[in-house]
Amino acid sequence: MKLIVVGGVAGGMSAAARARRLDENAEIIVLERGEHVSFANCGLPYFVGGEIAAEADLLVQTPESLRNSLNLDVRTNHDVTAVDAAAKVVHVQTPHGTATLAYDALILAPGARAVRPPIPGVDSPVVTTLRTVGDAVALREHVLGGARRAVVLGAGFIGLEAAEALRMRGLEVDVVELADHVLPPLEAEMASLVRDELGRLGITVHDGVAAVSIDSDTGTDTGTGHAATVVLADGSRLPADIVVLSVGVTPDTAPFAAAGVACERGAIVVDEHGATSIDGIWAVGDATVCTDAVTGLRRPVALAGPANRAGRLVADAVLRPAKARPMPAPVGTAIVRIGDLAAAMTGANRRSLEAAGIGYQTVHLHPNSHAGYFPGAQAIHLLMHIRVTDGLILGAQAVGADGVDKRIDVLATAIRTHLTAADLMDLDLAYAPPYGSAKDPVNLAGMIAENVVDGTVTVWQADRLAEVASSAAVLDVRSAQEYATGHVRDALLVPHTEIRERLDEITAFAAGRPLRVYCESGMRSYLATRILAAAGLDVAHLSGGMSTLRARLGDAGGLLVVPDAEPAHA
Repeated sequence: MKLIVVGGVAGGMSAAARARRLDENAEIIVLERGEHVSFANCGLPYFVGGEIAAEADLLVQTPESLRNSLNLDVRTNHDVTAVDAAAKVVHVQTPHGTATLAYDALILAPGARAVRPPIPGVDSPVVTTLRTVGDAVALREHVLGGARRAVVLGAGFIGLEAAEALRMRGLEVDVVELADHVLPPLEAEMASLVRDELGRLGITVHDGVAAVSIDSDTGTDTGTGHAATVVLADGSRLPADIVVLSVGVTPDTAPFAAAGVACERGAIVVDEHGATSIDGIWAVGDATVCTDAVTGLRRPVALAGPANRAGRLVADAVLRPAKARPMPAPVGTAIVRIGDLAAAMTGANRRSLEAAGIGYQTVHLHPNSHAGYFPGAQAIHLLMHIRVTDGLILGAQAVGADGVDKRIDVLATAIRTHLTAADLMDLDLAYAPPYGSAKDPVNLAGMIAENVVDGTVTVWQADRLAEVASSAAVLDVRSAQEYATGHVRDALLVPHTEIRERLDEITAFAAGRPLRVYCESGMRSYLATRILAAAGLDVAHLSGGMSTLRARLGDAGGLLVVPDAEPAHA
């Protein structure tokens, strides 16, 4: 067996290493177009920021170490330019010229390349990406060489990690994002928390706006003294010594598509074992199209974890097909650090659920990371999407300073195993006051969601505020002090502890209209709705309370007011 693997890093090296463990006698050649075949791609921003000190720390394996430990023939700076599937050969551009190599089996792991938007100046020397060790080394040298201002185009995971790293180095940083908010896969109410943290770090965010040009040599023209100016569609002009391009990636598959390998929107189509449309050729990683585990939608998933695991499974399919397990559909679990916060997600978001036509409901909660009586507890802002018919967990997101990762990991496991909200209530999770609560946030999410599924309560969502304000009576069940900090216009204030005594007043205020209730986080309004529902009123409470409403809508176009001398209805 002569196996050629095109591309290293996550998927390719995982496949090559597994192949060797399965077959000691196979000839295994790894062809990597770059200088490094196995490096910590996800660590690059932290190297730029100085948290990873040495370039060598980014190198997981080298050709020499892989030869010594696994007897792999790893050839860096070897770019596969064409495949002849009929002859079973690949054509390679090497440092010494062109070469042709025959194979018995071919695994494609070419990865993805950075998208370069068609704007004037994007090819300027001041513009860089952050995809390779070389990119990171060059960017770090530029930073240490005296750069003072940076503009990051794109507020996805890498973009925000790069922005944080540059800010840690003392640069003034602007982030530009075409979408409505940073981290577009996040829901708006979660993304606003991230935006606030970026502001606390001193990073300026320009969202909902495009960069239209990158003008070089502006020091002479404008007096900025910087290498370039990034011009935005709204007329803003952002001086920059560095422009980091991070607007997305696209599968790097041109030579393989030209050879007849079936592709979909540029990504290689594979079956559940990684086999492509051509016999003897498999593919894995960022360059392949996957079927989403929740929505069934097809898309590439550019994440290291799925690529590593899939590489192992593809090697099994090549070398021992009778025992090979199918590759699981990814659920897209991811996490990113921004300052003191972590933002994490798993499963589907609203946009993908709506695109797939899946009916869902969303619940929000803001529990503590551990027992509130133990010092250091901090809020976790958590949302979960559930299927309306049976409470099946479809997706979850969380933002907070502590405990976000383990809650999202549990919910990712729940999605993988098709658990429902009711199942979450029964999970037996580790508890001690420094680490959690007797009712863990995951258990609480299940309890809240199950109440919605079985009809115990009805919730309304923050983005329905305008509709609610125009057609319903709004009841605020917080304290008078909380009401004074901001409330929904024309809301009646009745603290939740006074609901029973003031039922007649509330009924008169409703005057036959539906009653829509809110508090700060959703707990007190839940208690209030149980009392009001028992009194026969048409009642629903705001999912996540005022905390979610502010995060989702800001001042809600004037529907939220902070009175100066306006008396509360109390």
